[in-house]
Amino acid sequence: MSESSSSQYVDQFSCSVCLDLLKEPVTIPCGHSYCMSCITDCWSLKEQGPPYRCPQCRESFSQRPLLKKNTLIAEMMETLQKTALQTPAAAAAAAVDCDVCTTEKNRAVKSCLQCLASFCQTHLQLHYESPAFMKHKLVDASRHIQENICPSHGRPLEIYCQDDHQCICYLCMVDSHKNHSVVSVDSEWTNKKKELEKIKVECVKLIEEREKGQQELSKAVKPFKSSAQKAIKRMEKVFTELIGSLQKKRSEIKEQIRAQEKTETDRAEQLHQHLHQELTQLRKTQAEIHKLLTTEDQIHCLKSCESVCVLPTCEDVPSFTPHTHLSFKDLSFPLFREALEDACQQQTEAISREVSNVHVVNPPEPKTPNEFLQYQCEPHLDPNTAHKHLLLSENNRKVSCSDKVQRYPDHPERFDPWTVELCK
Repeated sequence: MSESSSSQYVDQFSCSVCLDLLKEPVTIPCGHSYCMSCITDCWSLKEQGPPYRCPQCRESFSQRPLLKKNTLIAEMMETLQKTALQTPAAAAAAAVDCDVCTTEKNRAVKSCLQCLASFCQTHLQLHYESPAFMKHKLVDASRHIQENICPSHGRPLEIYCQDDHQCICYLCMVDSHKNHSVVSVDSEWTNKKKELEKIKVECVKLIEEREKGQQELSKAVKPFKSSAQKAIKRMEKVFTELIGSLQKKRSEIKEQIRAQEKTETDRAEQLHQHLHQELTQLRKTQAEIHKLLTTEDQIHCLKSCESVCVLPTCEDVPSFTPHTHLSFKDLSFPLFREALEDACQQQTEAISREVSNVHVVNPPEPKTPNEFLQYQCEPHLDPNTAHKHLLLSENNRKVSCSDKVQRYPDHPERFDPWTVELCK
């Protein structure tokens, strides 16, 4: 593959977000391709909501497109990367001109570390035919051949200083690097190659471990997401049933209040009518007595007196004292609400703690102060455990000692001998 065609393919298969070759390529509905992580991060940036836009053509989508790996582009990327790894020397050689050609420059095929020049195939023959040049070291043609010259002495860098970890020339060895541990560049490179081979093996091993870890993590995330979705459905079902149960209880209590209201109002109406009848009879008797007392016909009075001297039989009037239950205002609705809210709060906090402890992988142990501060939370003091000489304030966020005994309700978890309490 030529340099121009390789460069063309690199441009075509580069991500416009990270400007690098596509990694795990995905294609969105408008036809443009991106790295899976790049387009995901782009759409997740600042919690971007619909519409979702293509970073290149700005085409918008009302719903976030489903991203799937483009296997065709992925295979082409693997082929392109293998080709690029196999031909770096050829690409470099194609970019280097022969230093000997005067008119039309031919492409160099080798560079000489002693001559510090690059030669085409024709001018390189002297290094193969002349005994004076046969011992020169030839390498693949490179534009950076001048970097092999000592900037201080202008001589080839043939010595490696192990103390200063740098390439030097012979004059540097007897000058600024005197008494240092030095070896030839070839010897050092031989040792470095062995070291690099070992590192390469370890690198391959680490890559395999991390690829395996990625696969295992992907497998673990799928059931994790499924579990979260099922938990949300169970939560929705529980809260729907709870709301329905509360509505049912509300209707039952409402009907009971209405029924009690009707029963008592009917009984009061009956009593009212009975008292009205007795009042009518008593007022009639009172009028007859008053009439007899004001008449002068004694004989008539004595004859009529017998009928009014005996009062009609009346039942005792009920006593309506302030202590009788004449109102529904004392029903314990506030206590019901507080008990319900307290139970809901406790269970919600318990579930919240359980949710916080669910992980795909165990989080790393905190080591720095900032990492520890991620786990900070405001205390929520439990009034059921507070000693009666402790005063809670700011929605049970602060506590202070008090000489006055607080009127906390009795609770089996309350501390009596020690002035302490627990946080929820």
